[in-house]
Amino acid sequence: MAVNLFHAVRTTLVGRPLHNARFADTALSKRTGLPVFSADALSSVAYAPDEIVLTLALAGVAAVAISPWVGLAVVLVMAVVVAAYRQNVRAYPSGGGDFEIASKNVGRKAGVVVGAALMVDFTLVVAVSMSAAAQYLAAAFPSLIDHRTAVALVGIVVAGLLNLRGLRFMGRATVVPTYVFITVMLVLIGTGLVESRTGSLDPAPSAAWEVLPAGGSDTVWTTLGMIMLILRAFSSGAVAVTGVESVSGSVQYLKKPRAANAATILTIMGVISAVLLMGVMYLVQRTGAVVVLDPATQLRINGHAPEEHFYQNPLLGQLARAVFGLETPMFYVVIGATVLVLMVAASTAFSGFPALGSRLARDSFLPRQLKARGDRFAFTNGIIALLVAAAVLVVVFRANVNDLVQLYVVGVFTSFTVTQAGMVRHWKRQRRNVHQPQQRRRLVGPAVLACVALVFSATVLVIVLVTKFAQGAWITLLAMAVLGGLMLAIRKHYDAVDRELVLAKNSSARALPSRVHAMIIVPSVRKPTMRALAYARASRPSTLEALVVDVSPAVTSRILEDWQRLEVPVPVTVLDAPYRNSVQPVIDHLHRVRRRSPRDLVVVYIPEYVVGSWWERVLHNQSTAALAHRLRLEPGVMIASVPWHVDSHAADRPASTSTENT
Repeated sequence: MAVNLFHAVRTTLVGRPLHNARFADTALSKRTGLPVFSADALSSVAYAPDEIVLTLALAGVAAVAISPWVGLAVVLVMAVVVAAYRQNVRAYPSGGGDFEIASKNVGRKAGVVVGAALMVDFTLVVAVSMSAAAQYLAAAFPSLIDHRTAVALVGIVVAGLLNLRGLRFMGRATVVPTYVFITVMLVLIGTGLVESRTGSLDPAPSAAWEVLPAGGSDTVWTTLGMIMLILRAFSSGAVAVTGVESVSGSVQYLKKPRAANAATILTIMGVISAVLLMGVMYLVQRTGAVVVLDPATQLRINGHAPEEHFYQNPLLGQLARAVFGLETPMFYVVIGATVLVLMVAASTAFSGFPALGSRLARDSFLPRQLKARGDRFAFTNGIIALLVAAAVLVVVFRANVNDLVQLYVVGVFTSFTVTQAGMVRHWKRQRRNVHQPQQRRRLVGPAVLACVALVFSATVLVIVLVTKFAQGAWITLLAMAVLGGLMLAIRKHYDAVDRELVLAKNSSARALPSRVHAMIIVPSVRKPTMRALAYARASRPSTLEALVVDVSPAVTSRILEDWQRLEVPVPVTVLDAPYRNSVQPVIDHLHRVRRRSPRDLVVVYIPEYVVGSWWERVLHNQSTAALAHRLRLEPGVMIASVPWHVDSHAADRPASTSTENT
């Protein structure tokens, strides 16, 4: 009953299993691939402008005026990275992405650095996206302000469950939200541009607020301080560049021609992201919209500090009210579309993280359970791992977008930098292997672009590390270092095990044991024990003995009496248990047998109850489970679990005769 209920619930949440023959149906077209793999980059317009503005606002409202120029610098970096990754997906169309490029061209350790960086980055994508979604919902529904962490956690769970249904389902499910968001944003920006040109654009609600510099006076900000602040704003806005790596690592999910389709998606994604980011930054400047890091110290509304429960409306919400008017339906349309695309952005990570984890697991850098697909063709274990990790981040940082963004970008630009260094080597090797002058000239352009992308990525990475290290980037670096070290340790372990398990022609592992010594654990003289005894005798071992652990003299005496009364033709060995431990005496006896005959195979038969309900399983097999766990650690020992099926409602029902060998 409990098993049937579990399967019913699981089918409702995740869907019915898919046959292997339907795997080809999971491939995505450009139309569905765009929303699945580019939502991360597109949705960054929901928080990247906020990060630029609130960082510049630390120097006062005058500094906010340069925010469009910071946005333009971000767009320039985005253009270079997108152009470089169009080359990457054509050169490496297998879907290995940055990890494959770094491993093949720079080395195994470089691949580990990229893999660790991207796994941390994907986790932050989910945490940041869901925290931003909670922030926007709180702006529309103030009753949720104090529950943003819970809202973000619910969003993570929902996104994880949806992705367990498979990539094809997500391809269909994400099309409408992503295209609706793009349409709504283009309408917002287009209407705002028209109103700006005609002079009918209203100021944002925050335009009338007084923004104080964080230091209390504009004179505090020296030239060097302003330069550092602008660079910090740029590094915060660079979150808009993220998402490119998702396409590079997901080429295998697209329909043929995969590389060409991936390159097209990258181009469309880059163009739309640039248009949305610059459009929003322009309207922010024209409407005077601001957000600040600490409203209590930086804002003055009508000459007074904000009230205790004051909550800042994110920039997109402010722009919607400025363009469409206060409390209009379009405000809620913008909020709704933004929340949906942020959920889709999290789904992008839920496809990228498991795919990367599977690739790392295939190369023995992560537990091999991560490379297995579930019954919906999704990498189930990877999705669950990402869900848990993102939830932990949201709880630790209390769904604070600004705090989480400080951890962001470090991983992805580390990946960009190492990857482009690998591509520089790739094109250099390609030119070295080509001798025709015309073909060599054709490789000059890709090589130059890879060099430019390397310089841009490395520059941004240095800026991020310098300006964000103290704000939280060190946490990301530490996480990358720990994860990278763990990956190398896992690979070292797998390599050692593989070397040990290699089967030589005359290996001793192929030799038959000299004898088989069978033991039966006798907790009581009842049907399960007799079934185990019958199976042991049927296997015709060299020797056979029954083991009784003397935990209770009264119970032991009763077992021996029943054994003699039933005339069971198997000798009984009573093991003394002075400390009332039922496991250790068996292990000690086993060691004595193994010392006498090291080449003998020892088979321990353990009778077990099989019950139907979950609560019944708590009541049975606890001591035998502990013994079985301990026996698995003993070399030269085989465990034979003999189940006896118990029906609580029909005691005389015939028991199954199946066995399970471990």
